[in-house]
Amino acid sequence: MAGFRALAREVRNPRRHVTARRTSLRKCLERFAPYGHRATWHHLCARTGIIPEDRQPEPTRLITALEELEEARTLWLAYEADFAARRRLEKHHGIRQPSAVDDWHLHTWGGCDIMPCESPSTHPDGRLADVLRRLIVAMEAGPGSACPVCAQERLVWREDLDRYPAAGPVCEDCGIVVPVPLLTTEALTASRRAARATVTRYAAA
Repeated sequence: MAGFRALAREVRNPRRHVTARRTSLRKCLERFAPYGHRATWHHLCARTGIIPEDRQPEPTRLITALEELEEARTLWLAYEADFAARRRLEKHHGIRQPSAVDDWHLHTWGGCDIMPCESPSTHPDGRLADVLRRLIVAMEAGPGSACPVCAQERLVWREDLDRYPAAGPVCEDCGIVVPVPLLTTEALTASRRAARATVTRYAAA
């Protein structure tokens, strides 16, 4: 199975048909997709002007999408290298139990579903690397009261998510499933309260 860099070379290869180059870009998302495969694809299409269903987009748009994905992947892999070095040092000093944030991070290792989006069509604005930088800052800062990506506080707890995690707080503004360790107990309680209020409104309608 081809790795990310081999697939990236296929996307750039002008001798390949544009349909095959598009397929290679989609396969890149099987190796690195911060919002999940479908949402990351939708994000890249929106950013570059590609129609998601278009099987023969302009090659220059494919390259632009690939470059944004590569930039984000480079950033995240550097963070993971620092993470691994820190954990080795902690274990050397007898700290075997990972923190809640570290435990969550292990489930996203490699860069897939780092912050999955509940809906493929609703995702954060801005370049992927910029969004990941904001997430990393939040991971290093500790629990907060708002979404670490868009800083909004409209969080609603969902129990029916179709990927890891199966349940969690969803930001109603940028659409990500916020990692639980990045929120305070009060913020998590408020998200569950918002979910109950939503159910009550639907029941009364």
